[in-house]
Amino acid sequence: MKKTYRAISIVASIAMVATALVAGTSAATAAAAKVLTISTDLPLQGSSFDSNDSTNKAIALYLKQINYKAGKYTVKLKIYDNATAAKGGWDDAKCAANAQAHVANKTEVAVMGTYNSGCAKIIVPILNQAPGGAMTMISNANTNPGLTKTWNPGEPDKYYPKGIRNYGRVCTTDDVQGSAAAQYAKSIGVKSVYVLNDTQTYGQGVAQAFTTEAVKQGLTVLSSGAYGEGWDSKQSSYEALFTKIKALKPDMLYVGGIFDNNGGQLVKDKFKVLGDNTVVKFMAPDGFTGYPDFNSMPEADGAILSFAGLSTELLLKNAPNGAGAKFVKAYKATYKKDPVGSYPIYGVAAVQVLLAAIAKSDGTRKGVTNAIFSGSGITIPAASSVLGKALVISTLSGDTLAKDISNASGLDS
Repeated sequence: MKKTYRAISIVASIAMVATALVAGTSAATAAAAKVLTISTDLPLQGSSFDSNDSTNKAIALYLKQINYKAGKYTVKLKIYDNATAAKGGWDDAKCAANAQAHVANKTEVAVMGTYNSGCAKIIVPILNQAPGGAMTMISNANTNPGLTKTWNPGEPDKYYPKGIRNYGRVCTTDDVQGSAAAQYAKSIGVKSVYVLNDTQTYGQGVAQAFTTEAVKQGLTVLSSGAYGEGWDSKQSSYEALFTKIKALKPDMLYVGGIFDNNGGQLVKDKFKVLGDNTVVKFMAPDGFTGYPDFNSMPEADGAILSFAGLSTELLLKNAPNGAGAKFVKAYKATYKKDPVGSYPIYGVAAVQVLLAAIAKSDGTRKGVTNAIFSGSGITIPAASSVLGKALVISTLSGDTLAKDISNASGLDS
């Protein structure tokens, strides 16, 4: 804030101005010297490693491009792994331990993550109660509606024990994704469908949204229950499951879950018992996107995958000269290959939100959170947004205002 003084006398005026200049210079130097930490919290073991490794590399590159600056602050990156080798993916205990580590790191003011909604539901309440004010988390990939809106009992309030919001995301939610998938299924002539879920928070949520909309669309849902039938990720074979399903003669199988949960075996056995994807269609949500192992499977040929945002291909097509296209080009030049999947670009988008909030803040956790969830909030203009269009975060829910769904088969709503 600029200070003004009345000229009491020439000598007094000069002295006061000199003092103000020294104080201003000192404050500016101190701010520039203050280093704040932002982190990523992603599973870096198991099938999702490639996509999440790409996300970390993309964020590191972006920070280098902007010279590690957010307004008057210097920013550094710390990487956390919320997976374990035993689980082959995200681990409840590791998520809880990471949450405590975030809170204990005094220079850390915000988190980019998580990849899995179930992990976020463990971390967010702990960050909400952080010393110095609630600590912000912005996700590039969480899609379960209950994190930000009424969904299952007690949601979302139970994730915010302090009664204030500190969580947001730059992708849309599964109530949108599941509904769009069901509408798309009907548009391609599907009349009956069997729904599976991986029994995790994310898988059940998207399966529930798909099932609800499928019924509204007049599709025959052959599975029972709001989530469909759960599959056990520890099973060595699903042939018995698919033999039961085959007798019902579905047009399509909808699989709500993540590929990490033995998705490869599930796909192989589906192919073996139900036939390829011209005989019984296979549709899955974004939990199956960004996995090279899945993409290389011959049994996956013709699968329909939805993505809770704009795929990188669609992003480049829509804005070929935009910030996102330029960034993808720089990524490829730096790492000699394209980012794996579409979530790495959304990781950079989430960091853009965090950096904008840091620039508006007083450098504290509370200040960063307030910058996002109060006043005018955060908007990343289209010209600088890596998503190719303006990114607006709701100050009430923390959700992006965009409701984009896309996939390789052209699903786009």
